[in-house]
Amino acid sequence: MTRPSFHGLRLTSLRLRLVVVFALVALTAAVSASGIAYWLNREAVLTRTQDSALKDFRQEMQNRASSLPLQPTQSELQTAAGRMAASSNPGYDVLLVGERAKGKPVIGYSDLDAFTLTDVPRRLQEAVAKQQKVGSDEHSAYHLFWQRVTLHGTPYLVGGTKVTGGGPTGYMLTSLDQERQDLSSLGWSLAIATALALIGSALLAQAAATTVLRPVQRLGDAARRLGEGKLDTRLRVSGTDELAELSRTFNKTAAALEEKVSNMSEREEASRRFVADMSHELRTPLTAITAVSEVLEEEADSLDPMIAPAVQLVVSETRRLNTLVENLMEVTRFDAGTARLVLDDVDIADQITACIDARAWLDAVELDADRGIMVRLDPRRLDVILANLIGNALKHGGSPVRVAVRIDGGDLVIAVQDHGPGIPEDVLPHVFDRFYKASASRPRSEGSGLGLSIAMENAHIHGGDITAANAADGGAVFELRLPRDPVDPADPDRDGQEGDAS
Repeated sequence: MTRPSFHGLRLTSLRLRLVVVFALVALTAAVSASGIAYWLNREAVLTRTQDSALKDFRQEMQNRASSLPLQPTQSELQTAAGRMAASSNPGYDVLLVGERAKGKPVIGYSDLDAFTLTDVPRRLQEAVAKQQKVGSDEHSAYHLFWQRVTLHGTPYLVGGTKVTGGGPTGYMLTSLDQERQDLSSLGWSLAIATALALIGSALLAQAAATTVLRPVQRLGDAARRLGEGKLDTRLRVSGTDELAELSRTFNKTAAALEEKVSNMSEREEASRRFVADMSHELRTPLTAITAVSEVLEEEADSLDPMIAPAVQLVVSETRRLNTLVENLMEVTRFDAGTARLVLDDVDIADQITACIDARAWLDAVELDADRGIMVRLDPRRLDVILANLIGNALKHGGSPVRVAVRIDGGDLVIAVQDHGPGIPEDVLPHVFDRFYKASASRPRSEGSGLGLSIAMENAHIHGGDITAANAADGGAVFELRLPRDPVDPADPDRDGQEGDAS
């Protein structure tokens, strides 16, 4: 099943960043090329129009204005200006300025409504009137000057010069509106081309990103499956590029990891089998030793006082060893995944009372639990949990130990609190570790260091958990949280059983 091209794009996604980078590069290139093209075409169009008009105007000034008398009349200037404008190519308007007497200018217009002396910029008039030095012979000359202006929103070219040797001054005005329209059309064309280039670059970037990121996505999916424990995951390798080399490296790494995990699993399985076999093999001699130790314990009063302490030591160590073997076998079942729940509906208050009574803890434990709270669980495993938690509280915290029961949503919560000094902060993270003992100075304490770990495993198999903390008013608090209707993860028919029960 293929995914849409832009499906799931995030602001931080590599695909989006590639598209944005491609688009920015394309936009920069397109804008730069369009700008340069527009500027070159603009200069070419304006220069061509400008040179044509000024060249024609210069020729007309030489042919017509220079033939006028030194002090022309207004009619002569008007006629010359009209003829110059009529014969102009391209078309332009003309005005001629002469002097009938010193300080008395005479002006002739080709079109008074279109072009007057007020339309000529002051700086241009001053430049035209100023004599220029040419060469080294101090010969005076007048140059042709021009300027682009905007009049009433329309662009124009204004040019001016003076006939050398005392002739009239002439000015021309030609419209650049057509050139502006042509350049505007060119600008729009370049803008459309830029937009199309941007869209094309985005599509190209998307295609390139898809081509580049598809192997990366497959690599990510493979890494995710590998992280989920599917160690036989491999990538199909094709080509000789960097991504193909990365896929080969991934396959080699996955193969090495699979081999290492397989070896570790085999060693772990062998270790579990060894512990299970050892525990099983120890049970037979332990049974015999336990029977003998019980006989010796019954005859302790009749034994020699020198021998009695040794007998008591043998009896206590035998019981401790028997408990350790039983705990090791239970831990082995958890590690092997063979532990099973035997679920039953029980009254939790009766279950806790039975656990306390069986161990003669009634005088040392305060129970705060309402009768009638029915919970579906494994009674034997709950008894193991409670025996470890309450026994640990009595041993290390001191009585009275308070056991409180409450229902929190769909969970059963049992809190066991003692009145001891609490648990050191550096010990709290390790209280459920196997064989962990808070005091290194008591390595031969009665406990095996497995009780709380086994309690935690029994809680986990119910789908629950145990937490340890220090109460605000002193003492340690162990809180057991179990679902009221757990699902045995090792029971494949659990769903069907639940369906029948409902």
